[in-house]
Amino acid sequence: MANKRKKWHLLPGQPITDLDRKVMYWESKGKEVPTRELIRTPEEIEGIRRSGVVNTGVLDEVAKNIHAGMSTLEIDKICYDYCTGHGGIPACLNYEGFPKCVCTSINEVVCHGIPKEEDVLEEGDIINVDFTTILDGYYSDASRMFIIGKTTPEKEQLVRVTRECLEIGMEAAKPYCFVGDIGHAIEKHAKKYHYGVVRDLCGHGVGLKFHEQPDIPHFGRKGQGMLLVPGMVFTIEPMINIGSWKVFVDEEDPYGWEVISWDEQPSAQWEHTLLMTEHGVEILTY
Repeated sequence: MANKRKKWHLLPGQPITDLDRKVMYWESKGKEVPTRELIRTPEEIEGIRRSGVVNTGVLDEVAKNIHAGMSTLEIDKICYDYCTGHGGIPACLNYEGFPKCVCTSINEVVCHGIPKEEDVLEEGDIINVDFTTILDGYYSDASRMFIIGKTTPEKEQLVRVTRECLEIGMEAAKPYCFVGDIGHAIEKHAKKYHYGVVRDLCGHGVGLKFHEQPDIPHFGRKGQGMLLVPGMVFTIEPMINIGSWKVFVDEEDPYGWEVISWDEQPSAQWEHTLLMTEHGVEILTY
């Protein structure tokens, strides 16, 4: 039987580095390891970082202007104008048929909400605004939750705990840890509140493409999944439901994008693009 081809390859004529030794050690133990192509160069990291600056500016601009009585179509225009005005391209626009440049997901919409003139924000709504920027060919991806005016204690807690899930996931993301360590930490925290952690969608590698390896589920077991090593860039973006973790796609959505919580209870999400370093993750979308 032919030998299984290793994922990690040494560079011809180059000395073996500490990174090589650590990755090959875990590969020899049967663990899933990245390909070298997932390790970003310093030049690529700087490109993604610059893209992240624009992406953060987009969400900052939304934060300055979002209010009750505005439509999600107005949010789309704010995002488009800021991104293109700073040399970027909205990655979502026309991506696999998505018709707008940003995802605006209100209350029970888990993700991929499509901006519409008729979707007008009301007092007490919670909304996730998810934007991805392409700048000079480099991608960055982040989302934030916004509470419109005063909402219920239940929604307020959901938004807060979901942000805590992101922060706990980032803390669990250490160099030479595994993807499953992140999901395990997030799921453990969410379960304290009896929340459902969405399983059908996940974080992902990002930087040179919109979606790359590895997938980053927000549930899981320690020590499972791909080894995470310095130089990798990926998102953590937990989607947390007050009720069931299950979801469905809105049949009335002609584009087939909007994802709704199964029991139509509120959902929340926070997201950052992250660079793995020798000391932990660096946020590229602050």
